[in-house]
Order: sequence, then C-alpha cells, then structure tokens
Amino acid sequence: MAEFKPFVPAQSKLKDFNVKTVVLGVILGAIFGSANAYLGLLVGLTISTAIPLAVVSVAVLRVLTPIFGKSTILECNISQTTGSASSSLASGIIFTIPALFIWSKELGVDVEPTLIQMTLLAMAGGVTGVLFMIPLRGFLIVKEHYNLPYPEGTASAEVLIAASDGGSGAKNVFVGLGIGALYKSLISLLYLWPNKIFLHIPFVKKAVIGVSTTPALIGVGYILGRRIGTIMVGGGLISWVLIIPFIVYKFGDAPIWADTLAYLQSRGLEDGITTIGQLTAKQIWEGYIRIIGAGAVAAAGIITVAKSIPTMIESLRIGVKEIKSSAATLDKGKLRTEQDLNLKYVFMGLTIIIAAITFIPGIIGHETQLLMRFLSALAITLFAFAFVTVSSRIVGMIGVSSNPTSGMAIVTLLGTGLVFKLIGWTDLTGKVTALTIGTIVCIAASIAGDISQDLKTGYIIGATPRKQQISEIIGATGSAFFVVLAVYYLGKAYGFGTDALPAPQATLMKTVLDGVLGGNLRWDLVAIGAAFAILIMFFKVPPLPFAVGMYLPLYTMTPVFIGGMIRHYVEKKYKTDSDEKGKDQGILLGSGFIAGEGLMGVVIAVIAVILSDTPKYLEINYSPAWIGEIISVIAFAALGWFLYSIAAKSRREAIKSN
Repeated sequence: MAEFKPFVPAQSKLKDFNVKTVVLGVILGAIFGSANAYLGLLVGLTISTAIPLAVVSVAVLRVLTPIFGKSTILECNISQTTGSASSSLASGIIFTIPALFIWSKELGVDVEPTLIQMTLLAMAGGVTGVLFMIPLRGFLIVKEHYNLPYPEGTASAEVLIAASDGGSGAKNVFVGLGIGALYKSLISLLYLWPNKIFLHIPFVKKAVIGVSTTPALIGVGYILGRRIGTIMVGGGLISWVLIIPFIVYKFGDAPIWADTLAYLQSRGLEDGITTIGQLTAKQIWEGYIRIIGAGAVAAAGIITVAKSIPTMIESLRIGVKEIKSSAATLDKGKLRTEQDLNLKYVFMGLTIIIAAITFIPGIIGHETQLLMRFLSALAITLFAFAFVTVSSRIVGMIGVSSNPTSGMAIVTLLGTGLVFKLIGWTDLTGKVTALTIGTIVCIAASIAGDISQDLKTGYIIGATPRKQQISEIIGATGSAFFVVLAVYYLGKAYGFGTDALPAPQATLMKTVLDGVLGGNLRWDLVAIGAAFAILIMFFKVPPLPFAVGMYLPLYTMTPVFIGGMIRHYVEKKYKTDSDEKGKDQGILLGSGFIAGEGLMGVVIAVIAVILSDTPKYLEINYSPAWIGEIISVIAFAALGWFLYSIAAKSRREAIKSN
C-alpha cells in the first residue's frame, strides 16, 4: 500500500488554530447542537453536523475575508472541528436526561436536574470522550486508514479540498449539495412524496422491507462500498424478515408484556390491542426487536473491545513512555501532522473529572453518598474507555449518523444497574445515579465517534492533530450550556414523552433501567441478540455492522446497501484507481448529497424550534397511497441513476487519461 500523503504537506505552515476559528466554531456549534437536540427529541435520531459545518465554515470565513483576510483550509477545518462537538453532546443528553423529567412527572418526586448539573454532565462526557480517543488516533486513524473509511470525515475532507481547489474538482460536491438540500426540502418541508416506502412480503405475516428514499443514505452507501452495506442490510433482514414473523407465528396470541404495553401506549398504541399478533411490524420492532438488537450490539461491542485490548495496551504503553518526555522533546521527533496532545494532559484531565464526580455532590445522581459517587466514577471510566474504542470503530465503518450510542448507553445501564441491584441500591436514587452515569458514557462514546471523523478529515487534509483535539475540547465545553439550555426549556415548554416531544430514546432508557432494577428485564431477548452476534463472528463476518443492522430500522440500511451496490457496479465495469487519487466524482457527489441533506435537516430543525411545531407546507395526501410511493420510487431511482452516471463518467475519463 502506497504511503498516504495529505493535501497540505506536513512541512507547510498555514494558519489554523486562532481566536477567529474557535469562536466561530463555538457559535455554530451552539446553533447546530440546539437544532439537533430538538430533532432527536422529536424522532429519536440526530444528524451528523460535521459535513454541514465544513460547508458553513468555508462560507462564513469567505464572507469575513475583508475583515480577517483570506482563510486557509486548515482554519476551516478547526472551525468545523470545534463546532461539530455540539451534535455529540445533543445525542448523549437527549438519549438519557429526559427520563429524569419523566420520572419526576410520573412519581411526583423532584429529581429534575438543574441547568448547572446538566451542563456539568455534558462537559464531563465531552471531555472524557476526547481524552480517551487521543491515544487511539495513531492506530484507528493512521494505521487503519485504508480499512476504516470514516464516511463523514472523508466527505468533509472532500468538501474542504474542493472548496480550496475550486474549479472542476468542486463542481460535483456543490451539485450534490444543492440536490441533497432540494430533495430534503421537497420531502420534509413540502411533503410532496413520502420519504419512506414499505413492501409487505406476501404469505409471511408482518414481514416488511422498507427503504428510506433520501440522498444522504445513498451517498453514505457509495462511500462505504458494497461489503459493509451488505452486512448491515443482512442484519436488518434478519430482524424484519425472520425474527418479527417468527414472533408473530409463535407468540401471536400471547398477551403483550405489561412494561412493553405501557411503552407502546406512550407511543400512541390504540386501546383494545392486547396480543402480540395485533401489533404492527414497527410496534413489534419497538417493543421487542430493539431489546434483541441491544443485546447484539452489546455482545458485538464486547467482542470488539476484547479484540482491541492489545491495541489499548500498546497505546497505554506508548502513552506512559511519552509521559516521561517533555512536550517539547516529544514534538521534536515528529512531523506537525503526527503531533497529538501530550498524554500528561490526558491523564491529568481524566483525574480531575474522576475527582470532581467523586467529591462534588450534585454532578452524579440525586442525594448520593461518597461511596456511590466513587463507584459511579469507576463505572464511567471503565465503560467510557471501552465504548470510545467501539464507537470510533463503528463510525469508521458506517458513519456517525448510524452510531448506536443509545445501544451503548443501554449496555452501560445494564451493567451499572446490575451492580447497583447486587449492592441494594434499587430505589429512585439508584435509578437516577445509574442514568446520569449512562449520560456521561453516552456523550463520551458519541463525541469519540465525532472526533474520529474530524481527525480523519484532518489526516486527509494535513491538519495538526493536537490543535484539533484542543479545538474539540473547547467546542464541547463552550457549546454545552447552550445545547443544555435548549433541551431544558423545550422540556419545560412541551414536556418530554408527549406528542410534541416523544423523546423515544430516553423513554427506552427509562424502561430498561426500570426493568433491571425492578427485576423484570427480558434477559432472554438480550441473550438472543448476543447469540446472533457471536454466531455471525464464526462466519468471519464483522459482528458490529451486523449488530447495528439488527438494532436500527431496516429502511435506514437498504439505501446504504443500494449506494454500495452502485459503487460496486461502477468499479467492476470501469476498473481504475481514480478513487484512491481523490478523483472519483461519485464520492464527491455522494459527499454533496450528505452535506446537502444535513444542512437542510438543520434548517428544518431551526424552523421547527422557531415555530414550536414541525413545518409542513403543501402536504399532499395521495389516494390511493401507492401513488405517492411510486413517485418516491421514481425520484429515488433518478437520484441513484444520476449518482451512477456521474461516477461512471469520471471513471471513463480516468481510463482515457491513462
């Protein structure tokens, strides 16, 4: 494999880290993170803001050129890195914290966190995730460069390079950006056609195959390629075409579990539905399959962590060796593009966080004693260290938007809840403490995935890792209060777990924790998921993408598979190494698709926050419904054909030039 050469050579001394870029990143991060938090509370999913921030950073810094002078590609990267930390904070907060508000409402007991506590939790999780990721950069980002594509990171680099180069190289990035934004507005603002289509398989009860007809996912699939897309969609098919029909066939007449019934009723289940066979495929997935999927993700995560132990030990060994040297001495032997934040500061930062959690009442839990806070700090350290590695590997394969951080939070709640149950801490204080532990771990895992993408971008364009890592810490701490403020007042205004703000992930976390500490969690479903993850490993299939496919809705996996198959067909028909040279226009167009939909998604979220409602204009209700589905299929097929034609054209031109 040829030695990788970054866009900006290591010997270059371009401007990068400064007040202008960091302040801009914090401001953009506060805006994007707040909008992302609303989106997650509404639908249970957040979007990756790294790519949109790369585009916005370029645009804003160009506007500021008359004041500050022309900005470099490295300055744009620092601004993007600083701002993108906010989306990770939003993910961790909305997946867990709303459960505390729901408990307060249900039980009539005041366990609602204060703004200060929520901010400290966000900061602790953000900084922990960044610090744990630092010693892993050399292996996951550098040594695994050709094995872990980090799709958003690669796409962000393509956007920044295209914007820096101008000319023909930039054309298809911005064409894709425009198409992605327009397409997203047509389906999520004007609602001209449905953004998901479903096919019910005949003669197999409740077996449903769905496709999310959006540009971002087909773009991610093209960047990832066929192999990962096939593995992921395989996991989804196991859940939706095999397990769901089996549950209906075997247990269709059985009554719905009490806790599952309560959860589904909170999501709008109609009165009178009492048996499993009466549920829709989506409701069976929500009530049962996600527990199986969580078990699969947990087992796959443990397997990945076990395989990563040699890497962790080697990273720690190198880190201890580096600590013995001064920062100045350490940097003398390294190129600018190889310099990480000194491990002295990593251990110092982690020590401060552990001490703060242990000795400062009010950060963790509710009316906690010193022993509980100390054990909480240990649990955070262990789970965060494990899941930072797992998270980075997952996003390296499938991207930030598909990172199952909620699954990792579930594993954390399971582990912590079991320990607390053995000790006897099963009251409300134990539940609240376990949930806040899950909050920090969830944020740490989420931000580790985010900084991995940013470091991948920096590696491709030739940034200084140490300055990126400092930027991410500043971004996590600087935007934390504003993201938390948005979540806090959204909850106060509309309530969590309501029709306005369902907060589906936090509701799931509450259900899991109630199940563990209440003793009614269905471990048999968790074990089934774990068995699938272990079994698939014996067929030499990576368990993590398969487990993620089982855990997430199938309709999010199918477009990724389609995008991967388009790339496979193009590569097979036009054999060339143009993609390795950064000349594959399909990758550039796919990057634009991701950026365009991501930008428009944030815009729609901001509009929703301003209007306090989901914006819907010109909504068309087709009768019969299949007319709208056909229009959706035609539009998505046109999108795929355009992606194929641009990629094929660039390959043909590359062959001619050779």
